[in-house]
Amino acid sequence: VVVMNGCGSLFSCIAAVICDPKDAILIPTPFYGVITEDVHLYSYVKLFHVPLDCEGDGKDSKPFHLTVGKLEAGLKKAKQEGWNIRALILMNPHNPLAEIYTPKEMIAFLEFSKRNELHAIVDEVYMLTVFDESVTFHSVLNIESVPDPQRTHVMWGMSKDFAMAGIRIGTLYTVNTDLVEALAQLGSFHGLPGTLQHQVAQLLRDRDWIDNVFLPENRRRLKSAHSLLTRELRSIGIPFLDRPAALYVWADLRKYLSESSFEEELSLWRCFLRHKVLLSCGQAFSCSIPGWFRIVFADQQPHLQLGLKRIREALTETEERNSSSDARFIKETVDGSKNPVKDESDDSDNAAIVNSTSSPQSKSSDQLKERDSPVPDTGSVGAEEFVLLDCQASKPAESLDSLIGTLRHQIRSSDWLEKNTPVLSRGEDPEILDVFKSLLQRAKK
Repeated sequence: VVVMNGCGSLFSCIAAVICDPKDAILIPTPFYGVITEDVHLYSYVKLFHVPLDCEGDGKDSKPFHLTVGKLEAGLKKAKQEGWNIRALILMNPHNPLAEIYTPKEMIAFLEFSKRNELHAIVDEVYMLTVFDESVTFHSVLNIESVPDPQRTHVMWGMSKDFAMAGIRIGTLYTVNTDLVEALAQLGSFHGLPGTLQHQVAQLLRDRDWIDNVFLPENRRRLKSAHSLLTRELRSIGIPFLDRPAALYVWADLRKYLSESSFEEELSLWRCFLRHKVLLSCGQAFSCSIPGWFRIVFADQQPHLQLGLKRIREALTETEERNSSSDARFIKETVDGSKNPVKDESDDSDNAAIVNSTSSPQSKSSDQLKERDSPVPDTGSVGAEEFVLLDCQASKPAESLDSLIGTLRHQIRSSDWLEKNTPVLSRGEDPEILDVFKSLLQRAKK
């Protein structure tokens, strides 16, 4: 077992060890977008995407269903484009789909990796978040005969299953001693204090509390929050993947886009932001189809209810805006048909007006830049607090970087910290408050 300061560090180091610079790793999309940065850190390793179809059919009825056939097609395409594929990344349970793969499916994926001499990196960081008693998660480590043990590596961490993201502990299990020795050479850059390792070891030894207190209560709360969110989504007619695991739901908001484009998806993202609720849009997960969003439900019920209220308000505003745009388009089209056509130049001007209404791509460059700018109206957002249902983001699109920068600016300029000053509990050291205030002041600079 290799221990590092988080699964992100493990991804970075594994990619550096098993890949040469400019090699690539196969990964189905959508996926947790930060992995793109992780594998690129040391060796400039790329991810080669295998897009999963959001529409099921008779033969493949489940949306975003991963099959060996899709992996084979993705690998073939990668080779045709000149990529040297060295590994396959699998997430079980999946992020953001919350899909739980069966042992039969996982064995098929691992056999595919063995046939093609690929390392299989299996991320099981959500393994303990299955909240439906009728569903059982099967770890790769429970498979009696793994197809290629030397190339199968299983990751897990504390951040999701124990809600301890700040602890920064990620573990990798592998029987490949060469890989372990190579990772040890990078361990000095990704180590964690021995005292912290000792505390976590003490926690994990308390199996009675984990099995009989923490996990049952955590699963009960997740199931309750999931039910609250999914009931609301059903009541307003939003399709979603109903899966009994993880901390989020993958929701289909395509009907709220005026056209199927990632610019429109980002526009809807900004609408949510103006209503002070933060979701993750599909392009942050390299989703090939615009309009899908990840909604995190792992929060206290009052916060979740407030977030859902703001989501409803944002969607209502979006519907009204789209209806208004359609009405303007029809009116301008009718008005344009009534005007006599004097010459070709007049006709082209009228056509430009109609097109600029119907399609954002045909607007002038200044209009397009303003419309596609990801920076929301800071005045409408103000300095009030957000309901953070989800704040995951990555760098597939440069516009997301600007959005993150805007959020950081708003946090620094907010007066929330002044309005919500820390208060000491009885018996606490007063110096703690002074240190905390000092840190807050440094964070504001």
